[in-house]
Amino acid sequence: MPELSLIFRLILATGLGALVGFERERSHKVAGLRTHALVALGSALFAIISISGGLFQISSNIDPLRVVSNIVVGIGFIGAGSILRRGNRVEGTTTAASLWTVAAIGAAAGLGLYFASVFTAIVVYIVLTFLWRLEKSMVDKVRYEDDGDNEEDQ
Repeated sequence: MPELSLIFRLILATGLGALVGFERERSHKVAGLRTHALVALGSALFAIISISGGLFQISSNIDPLRVVSNIVVGIGFIGAGSILRRGNRVEGTTTAASLWTVAAIGAAAGLGLYFASVFTAIVVYIVLTFLWRLEKSMVDKVRYEDDGDNEEDQ
């Protein structure tokens, strides 16, 4: 694999992971900019290693998808660490999901699937930013309506 292509894939993965991480950082979540950038970078490197293994004929049974599937399993460990229970609330599931998705974005960039990685990062950013606002406004509306119902019952 030419070095410029390798560098581009790694930088793209890091930048896209950082984009998602920026939103998590801005929302003061446990895994932010650096964590997401590093997960995407590491996933891209694992993907590059997996497809490069075939170039070096390490083994006749090279299957790049085995490495990618192990990224999915491995990132589950990190994601699980971001899920916390505080009283009767569970927090961090969205951050865990974003880490899992960033791992896929990094793997896609590492495998040279540029459009898929960029498009997915944009969609993830939109989901985390705009759907959060929609969710918050819906929750606030439900709370307001519940408060109004409680006053009428008294």
